[in-house]
Amino acid sequence: MNQLPHPDLQQQDTRFSALLGKDRWLQLPPAIRQRFGKKVRGGDSVAYQGVVTEMRMTWFGRFLAHAARLVGAPLPYDLSCIAQPAVVIVTEDIAGNGQFWIRQYGRRSGFPQMVHSSKRFAGPTGLEEYIGYGIGMALKVNVASGVLWFRSDHYFLSVLGRRIRLPRVISPGALAIGHHDLGQGRFKFSLRLKTRLFGEVLSQDAIFEDAKI
Repeated sequence: MNQLPHPDLQQQDTRFSALLGKDRWLQLPPAIRQRFGKKVRGGDSVAYQGVVTEMRMTWFGRFLAHAARLVGAPLPYDLSCIAQPAVVIVTEDIAGNGQFWIRQYGRRSGFPQMVHSSKRFAGPTGLEEYIGYGIGMALKVNVASGVLWFRSDHYFLSVLGRRIRLPRVISPGALAIGHHDLGQGRFKFSLRLKTRLFGEVLSQDAIFEDAKI
């Protein structure tokens, strides 16, 4: 796996550790602390390659995933991505205090699904994710049993410089993304979307390897 180009490993990125606090940060396995504490120069990228190992959708999850394609397809929507290659590229934002994330999911046929988002260290929870079209999500970061969790706190819409918090009744549900260290330079990315009425409607797991530098 290639890194494009090499990040500056002489310094530490303290933004995620500051969100968690020292005690919770130290509850994470060293490998996770290294990944999320790695200092990357502005404009540089780190790439992780892996494979989608599991994915499930209910009928409502399928509806939400396909409806979200109207605003950039932020949710996985094709079950044929199982056992197909997956790539994640994280690029440090030169202009702002954040990161650009690109997730590529291969499919059995046709072009892969591309998910673009921007993480910014801002807002009431200290971390926000934007998917475009003015749509964003405030995230809470926590640690449980050695897993680093990013959980949606609320969704919002940015219009003409104003931030409008969306009522829960029209939000897609509670999103939880986990980073699970598997040892030997491997980790699992897990995504779970739950709604009040239908419970868990969409889930995806993918296994990745650390970038080789």
